[in-house]
Amino acid sequence: MMGAARRFLQAVPGATGSQEPGRAEPTRALTPTPVWDSILRAPFMTSSARNPNDPSLADTDAPISRSSLRALVLAALGIVYGDIGTSPLYALRECFNGPHAVAPTPGNVLGILSLVTWSLVLIVSVKYLVLILRADNEGEGGILALMALALGAVGRPTHALFLLGLFGAALLYGDGMITPAISVLSAIEGLAVAAPALDHVVVPLTIAVLVLLFSLQRRGTGAIGALFGPVTITWFAVLAVLGVISLVQSPGILAALNPLHAVWFFAENGVHGFLVLGAVFLVVTGGEALYADMGHFGRRPIRIAWFAVVLPALLLNYFGQGALLLRDPAHVVHPFYRLAPSWALYPLVALATAATVIASQAIISGAFSLTWQAVQLGLLPRLRVVHTSEEEIGRIYIPAVNLALLLSTVALVLGFGSSARLAAAYGVAVTGTMVITTLLAFVVMRRLWGWSLARAAVVSGLFLAIDAAFLASNLVKVADGGWLPLLIGAAVVTLMTTWRTGRRLLETRLTEQAMMSFEGLAARLADTPPIRVPGIGIYMTGHPDWVPAAVGRLVKTLNALHERVVFFTVLAERVPRVDPANRLSIEPLRDDGFWRVIARYGFLEQPNIPRAVNQCRELGLAIDARDAFYVLSPETIVPSTRPGMAMWREKLFAFMARNAARPSGFFRLPPGRVLEVAGQIEI
Repeated sequence: MMGAARRFLQAVPGATGSQEPGRAEPTRALTPTPVWDSILRAPFMTSSARNPNDPSLADTDAPISRSSLRALVLAALGIVYGDIGTSPLYALRECFNGPHAVAPTPGNVLGILSLVTWSLVLIVSVKYLVLILRADNEGEGGILALMALALGAVGRPTHALFLLGLFGAALLYGDGMITPAISVLSAIEGLAVAAPALDHVVVPLTIAVLVLLFSLQRRGTGAIGALFGPVTITWFAVLAVLGVISLVQSPGILAALNPLHAVWFFAENGVHGFLVLGAVFLVVTGGEALYADMGHFGRRPIRIAWFAVVLPALLLNYFGQGALLLRDPAHVVHPFYRLAPSWALYPLVALATAATVIASQAIISGAFSLTWQAVQLGLLPRLRVVHTSEEEIGRIYIPAVNLALLLSTVALVLGFGSSARLAAAYGVAVTGTMVITTLLAFVVMRRLWGWSLARAAVVSGLFLAIDAAFLASNLVKVADGGWLPLLIGAAVVTLMTTWRTGRRLLETRLTEQAMMSFEGLAARLADTPPIRVPGIGIYMTGHPDWVPAAVGRLVKTLNALHERVVFFTVLAERVPRVDPANRLSIEPLRDDGFWRVIARYGFLEQPNIPRAVNQCRELGLAIDARDAFYVLSPETIVPSTRPGMAMWREKLFAFMARNAARPSGFFRLPPGRVLEVAGQIEI
């Protein structure tokens, strides 16, 4: 405490000492202060205020030029459809060669292809492209954005909806770790098809590609991102060409367009036919990406890319593989690569590897964005974030997440050894997320769009029945490795709920032990007026009604305060971005230099406190961020036996708090102008 006092007096002009000119005062690693308002208590600033019958809900994309539209469609091909676009490498193979495979008889081939076709049509085309993309949270999509939208539509804190969204987001991490491993591994396995003697290099080469991919993340995707669209459109063109060449040799496979073949398939195979749905689901595993990436491209480019390029190419390739199996069922091991002539195998492996790297990049970027949203919504501790683009704020790199994904994917490749074994574990978690998306969408249909109960129940009930069937068929994969993504999802949920509960418990303890009300501060200042040293002190506080702990400690210990005191609170809203005009609210608290400032940010924005401080001048508070000192109140958290959380969760919360990113960096505070008045608190 005395060290903090010396830094306080030295940092203030006119006090008993000064900082060395040009020398930045170092800041220590900080434990988090409760900065973000709890998601269940955050003010609602969602689109729930819009007229639910407004026809603009059907398509709120701003008009764009044809050239811009073409560029967005091309970019969406590379980013949005990378995952689902590489499914032909392994999806149909698993239906006839996986742990619950069926024999490649003509009836089964037609039945499987009919299931593939109508899964793509009903789940991706109708559910996501037509329906779910309408549920935009100020133009943004994704499971957390949908959760925030549903909570806003209900208009009150609802723990059930909150936990649904939380669990859906956590499950995405589980399958997100498998996607790079299975995609790259399935592509490089083509080498063993071209030259069986190269089978032993598949795993090492896959690991090398993954290590290179993750090591490039710190440089950003701007340089290689320009290649995503052209490479992916080339990939879809090759998919279509390979499919057409095989299809024209066996045009009878087009009979699979009749959904009755799917019905006959179930009638013929019974329970076995139901179990194979777990493999069929692999064709739609990238469906959630369509919604999550809506904010980057808009609905229209995503829809055009799907209906004009992706869906036709996928169907042609799947039908081409089916036609190949009708001619020669022996090709069930690698039907995709068997579509190509022998001379084209090596170029096809190279193209497939490039396509799977792009698909993996989309998953990695999505994990960064999802983590950032969770941090902003108060579900995870602050993490070090690197912005890799000055122009696009959505391009970020989170070293901790990148390292976790790298270690996980490499471990999966080494542990499973083949894409076939990985496919047995793939899809379990994504089906759960799709079920949760449907449930949250039902709330949005009823409360935000104003649909009748019957209409909402029929539409959501249809998709829920399909999702539930896929979920049930995927649950049999749990014993074959499907437990892994579920375990990862459960671990993420534990971290998120522990952090959220711990923060609320910390707020309670601070209120009890260290905080004082404004009335209490006013009484203390009246009884014992403190020394008002020259300068501006910006005291960060997690709640606008709290006097920051640092103020109470300085007044009690040193009986000193800055001449001008600003209580600064940062709140995260349930919208992606806050209108800059509504960013700040300023209120004078006393006539002797006390002010309260509240800065609001969306869950896709990173707070920049110095910039916000400078903007205060436009609202009547004339301060310069360069002259201010930022006073933080870091707390060392001490687990205790007091009622609150289980001891192991309190220890976990304390560990997360100790390893959170420094608030000085998170809030972009200038080095050398940060003061810490630390304390300890038992939870």
